[in-house]
Amino acid sequence: MKVFVIGCGRMGAELASRLDAEGHQVVIIDTDASSFDKLPSDFKGTTLLGDATDEEVLRKAGIADADGFVAITREDDKNAMTAQIAKEIFHIPRVLCRIYDPLREEFYKTLGLEGLSPTSIVANLLKEKLEQ
Repeated sequence: MKVFVIGCGRMGAELASRLDAEGHQVVIIDTDASSFDKLPSDFKGTTLLGDATDEEVLRKAGIADADGFVAITREDDKNAMTAQIAKEIFHIPRVLCRIYDPLREEFYKTLGLEGLSPTSIVANLLKEKLEQ
């Protein structure tokens, strides 16, 4: 599977590393070159310095044949915008985006985006653990 990961913070680097270790073809894009230092030394994927809201950057990176796309930057709006580009313009079959603000989760659903809020997910897990 060819997967694009947008954002090489701790979570993006971890996701890209896991996918790469399982043999997937990974392209990870970030606007800060030092962010790629979070990837392990044996990372075999492609790192690309650039803005994933720029369609030309995505084209040059080979998005046309991507199977999955995960927008996981620290910015909700950027995640939503890049996810919409992947879904609507490039017709990537599986598109996910991280949403920090759980209040935006419903709004993003109205845009047809599949968003995941770590805040909501962890709060639910903690609540379940407390109630056990």
